Amino acid sequence: MSDATLAPLTPLATNFKPARNRPPRIRPQAGAEDWVMRGAIALLGIYFIIVLILPLYTLLIKSVEDKDKNFIGLTNFARYFADPALTQSLVNTFTVSILGTVITIFLAFLYAYALTRTCMAMRGVLRAVALVPLLAPSLLPGLALIYLFGNQGIFKGALMGHEIYGPIGIIIGEVFFAFPHALMILVTALSVADQRLYEAADSLRASPFRIFMTVTLPGCRYGLISAAMVVFTLIFTDFGVPKVIGGSYNVLATDVYRQVIGQFNFQMGAVVGLLLLFPAVISFAVDRLVQRRQVALLSARAVPFQPRPRPATDRAFLIITCLIAAGLLIILGMAFLGSIITFWPYKLVPTLKWYDFTRLGTDGWGPYFNSLRMAALVAVIGTTIVFTGAYLTEKSRGAKGLRSALHLVAMVPLAVPGIVLGLAYIFFFNAPGNPLGLIYNTMTILVVNTICHFYTVCHLTAVTALKQVDAEFEAVSASLKVPLYRTFWRVTVPVCLPAILDISVYFFVNAMTTVSAVIFLYSADTKLMSINAINTDDAGNTASACAMGMVIVATSAVLKGLHSLLVRRLHKRTQAWRQR
Repeated sequence: MSDATLAPLTPLATNFKPARNRPPRIRPQAGAEDWVMRGAIALLGIYFIIVLILPLYTLLIKSVEDKDKNFIGLTNFARYFADPALTQSLVNTFTVSILGTVITIFLAFLYAYALTRTCMAMRGVLRAVALVPLLAPSLLPGLALIYLFGNQGIFKGALMGHEIYGPIGIIIGEVFFAFPHALMILVTALSVADQRLYEAADSLRASPFRIFMTVTLPGCRYGLISAAMVVFTLIFTDFGVPKVIGGSYNVLATDVYRQVIGQFNFQMGAVVGLLLLFPAVISFAVDRLVQRRQVALLSARAVPFQPRPRPATDRAFLIITCLIAAGLLIILGMAFLGSIITFWPYKLVPTLKWYDFTRLGTDGWGPYFNSLRMAALVAVIGTTIVFTGAYLTEKSRGAKGLRSALHLVAMVPLAVPGIVLGLAYIFFFNAPGNPLGLIYNTMTILVVNTICHFYTVCHLTAVTALKQVDAEFEAVSASLKVPLYRTFWRVTVPVCLPAILDISVYFFVNAMTTVSAVIFLYSADTKLMSINAINTDDAGNTASACAMGMVIVATSAVLKGLHSLLVRRLHKRTQAWRQR
């Protein structure tokens, strides 16, 4: 071919722009199983709308209406802040929450440091003792403090003329209640450390105090902030302790109860409920922000920290932890003694008459069996919903935006106080014309409310377990045309069984001990043991109320013991299977 023949092609070649070699986007067509999973995700979204979003929206609407349901804007809020007695409750709530948070974090940090950074003796026993308050309803420390520091208490003189009924009692009771929550977070934060940092500090001849300030504290600062936010929220929104030991020292949680139950002022109750909600939401947002900014403290080359024996330091921390553990056991032990003393403090002969609830005319053992039934339903139904929902948001294909939204909504219950959620349920499910009002004053609404209240922690547990399951299981099943439900039942569930058991026990124990979330929702036929204990204490029968609290503790302890044995057996079977 000659150059003349090529000449006309030159301009075309000059203006030619080669097309980008982009492979065509091929979107896999959704099969029947994909549509089923998308439908299940949609049902999960409807579930959240009914049990969480609409009740909170109804609470918001109620706060800007008058008694005739006319919109009045922020008038109710202005009326609240114009009342000195109500605004004082807000100040009181912040006061006890801040002081209780500082004390709790200080004690929990000492305890966690001793468990993770020393070689002291009895660490396993001390760790178990520190978690005992998780098994008790929040009203129980208040009842015990009455026997310890009340008008006829053993250590009444220790308060130097001050009364336990008020901020002192609330702070002590809340420290007992919130201590294990802070401890679990701080133990996790302090357990993660790089041995090389401490070796470098030692080689530079840094003092122990300097190492603590420059290595230890910076390494666990996010855990400290997270623990502080959790404890502040727990104390700020708790109802049981101030209801029992608060006396005339009003806080927001008792104000909500007084406005709704005592005065039937639902609009003002909604206002106080929103005031309870805002600090909890802020604390939750700060905690989530801190978690996002947290970086990994252990790299692939890191050496896990191993504490070295230091006899003097180990003995000092053993004494400190034993004193803290003794304080926890004294409170719980005093509640037990109060439940078996014939007539405090005049007749100290042991008796079991306070456990004869039928003779005392306190609805007998009916509330206890109601609590057992509700806790069992919450454990079974709640675990099913949570694990299935986590599986749908984590493992399903398609509808990515909806799955992300559902995961975000699943975080919301952690920021909603129980008493606020219970109040929102009153306004929504008891509204005229709501077809779901059929479940009001039934066991169903208690189960639905409790599952929603404790949903977030269980969801995070399930998601964490599912992330450890390789996605290849689903891929291989799809290639072999194995139905997804069969893979879920034969692979996913057995692998995640320990986490499923953890979720079930968490639901059961919290359902047995919950007070604030169900205080507005029970009826004469669905009264729970924790609620009955509060009513019994209001009637002046503190000993019987202690007995009810101890029955709850014993039931939760038995279940936790069975759970531990079952988990150990599963662990042994897993090890034996791996060795084969």
